[in-house]
Amino acid sequence: MDVFACDVLVVGGGGAGLRAAIAVAETFPSLAVTVISKVYPMRSHTVSAEGGAAAVIKPGDSLDEHAYDTISGGDWLCDQDAVEAFVREAPAEMVQLEHWGCPWNREPDGHVAVRPFGGMKAQRTWFAADKTGFHLLHTLFQTSLKYEGIRRHDECFVTKLLVDDSRCQGVVAIELATGQIQAITAKAVILCTGGCGKVFPFTTNAAIKNGDGMSLAYRAGVALKDMEFVQYHPTGLPFTGILITEAARAEGGWLLNKDGYRYLQDYDLGTPELKPVLKSMELGPRDRLSQAFMKEQEKERTIKGPYGDYVHLDVRHLGEQVINTKIPFVRELCLKYAHVDPVKEMIPVRPVVHYMMGGIHTDIHGATPLPGLYAAGEAACVSINGANRLGSNSLTECLVFGARAGKAAAAFASGQSEPNPAVLAQAHDEQRRLEQQFLFKAGGTERIATLRQAMQEIMEQSAGIYRDASTLQQAEGKLQQLQERFADVALEDHSYTFNTELTAALELSYMLDLAQAIVGSALQRRESRGSHQRTDHPGRDDRQYLAHSLARRSGDGSPRIDYLPVKVTRWPPGERIYGR
Repeated sequence: MDVFACDVLVVGGGGAGLRAAIAVAETFPSLAVTVISKVYPMRSHTVSAEGGAAAVIKPGDSLDEHAYDTISGGDWLCDQDAVEAFVREAPAEMVQLEHWGCPWNREPDGHVAVRPFGGMKAQRTWFAADKTGFHLLHTLFQTSLKYEGIRRHDECFVTKLLVDDSRCQGVVAIELATGQIQAITAKAVILCTGGCGKVFPFTTNAAIKNGDGMSLAYRAGVALKDMEFVQYHPTGLPFTGILITEAARAEGGWLLNKDGYRYLQDYDLGTPELKPVLKSMELGPRDRLSQAFMKEQEKERTIKGPYGDYVHLDVRHLGEQVINTKIPFVRELCLKYAHVDPVKEMIPVRPVVHYMMGGIHTDIHGATPLPGLYAAGEAACVSINGANRLGSNSLTECLVFGARAGKAAAAFASGQSEPNPAVLAQAHDEQRRLEQQFLFKAGGTERIATLRQAMQEIMEQSAGIYRDASTLQQAEGKLQQLQERFADVALEDHSYTFNTELTAALELSYMLDLAQAIVGSALQRRESRGSHQRTDHPGRDDRQYLAHSLARRSGDGSPRIDYLPVKVTRWPPGERIYGR
C-alpha cells in the first residue's frame, strides 16, 4: 500500500475543489495541498455548465435584490445568513476570475455583459458564450498550476474516509490505472465531489456524478441535509438528458406544446418583472417550469416520442447570428445529439434531473460536524439553494464556498498535530474489504447494471417531480431489497488495471445510500415546497417544515430523519403561488 501525507486534502478537481485548493495556497502558503480526483480535473462536471454565473455588477441591481431572489426562489428554505455572505462575496470572486483570465463576454463599450436568468428580477448572470463552465474551470485549473504547494493525484477513486479520535484524518483511494490502494493522511479533508444525478435515469449529469463524497460523509456519521429537494431542469434532450442551457431561454427562446402554443402563459409561475426587459414566461424558476410540463402532459398537450413525452424549445426567431454568437454550443449539441439545427428547426426538450439542492450538512464556512471534514459545491448543503436553486447561482457558489471552505480547512489544519499513524490500520482494513467483497469474491448472482436500472426506475417513479406517501413507502421497501441484493453482486473482472467494473460497483453502493436518503427525507416532509411536490400534501407548511431535514445513517443502513430550523435574518417567509 502506498502512503502519502499532506496538510489539506481536497477530494474533487472541479470548480469548488480547485477554488478551495487555491484558497489554501494563497492564505497559508506553507501548507501542503493535495487534490485527488476521480478524473483529470478538466473532465470534472463543472466543465459542462453552460449558461453563466450570477453576481451583482450592473447599476440598478443590488445585493439585497440578489439575496431576495435567491431566498424566495428557494421557497424560503435557504439559510439567510449564508445567502447574505454569498451575494456579498460573489462579485469579488467573479472579478478575481476575470483577473485570472476568464474570458467573460463584453458589451460593445467593454463592460462585462450579463444576461437574464430564471427567477431573477435583474440581469446579473455573467457568461462566456454558452461554455461558461468550461472557461471557468480552465481558468481555475491553469491558476492552480502556479502554486508549488498544490499536488495532484489524478484518476484516483476515494472509497473511505479515515476517522480517528473523532477527527477526519485522510482517505483511502484506488489508483485507477494500477489498482494500487493508496492511503493519504491529512490534517483536514474537503469534499468537493459534486452531485448524484445518476441516481435517476434521465439526467444532465455526467456518468461520474454518483454522489461519492456525499456517501463517504454519510457513512462517516455526517448528516445529509435537504436530500428530498431534487431539481429538474425543464430543457434536456429526451434521449440523452443532455442539457439545453437556460441561456437559450434567456436570449428569448419559447417553450411550445404540441399545438405550437406558449403554454406557460396559462400558469402562475411567479415570474418576476425583469429589469430593464419585460416579463418572460420562460424565465420562471425551474421547479415551476418542470411542474408546468407535467400539467401539460396530464392535459395531453405534449408530444409523444420514443423516449417519453416532450415539448419544443423554439429559438428560430433569434436568427443565426445571435444563435452562433450567444448560444453556439446549443447549436452544436442539437446537431450532434438530436440531428436538429435550431436555426431552422425546433428543439425537442423534456424535464431531466439536473441538480441536488441537498448534500453534506455544513456551516457557513464549509465545516461539517465532524472535525477536520469540510465540503463545498454541489456535494455540500450550506444552504443557499433551499428548495429550488436559481439558475447561475451554482457556479458562483463553487467559487464563494470553495474559497470559504479552503480558508477554514487551512486554518484548522495549521493548528493540528500530524495524523495518528493508527489510521493506517483502517486503510489496511479497507483494502481487505475491497479485495474480499469485490476483487477476490467468487460467485455472486446479481448484475451491477440490473440493480442500477432497478434503482433508477424506482427513483423516477417515486421521487420525481410529483410524489405521494404510497409510492415513497413502496420505494423504501424496494430500495432496502436492492441493498440486500447488492451484497450478492457479481464481478467478472478481477484484475487491478483500470477495473471499471469495480468502480461501477462502488459507485452503485454510494447511489443506493443516497437513493434511500432522498426517499426517506421526501416521505417525512409532508408538505409541498419548491422542487418537493407532494400530491397528498399540496400546501406549504411553514409551521412544521420551515426546517432542514437531516438524514443520518442508522445501524441497519437506513436513514433516520431529524430537522434543523432554517436561519431567517431579514426576509420573513412570503407566499409563493404555484401553477394553476
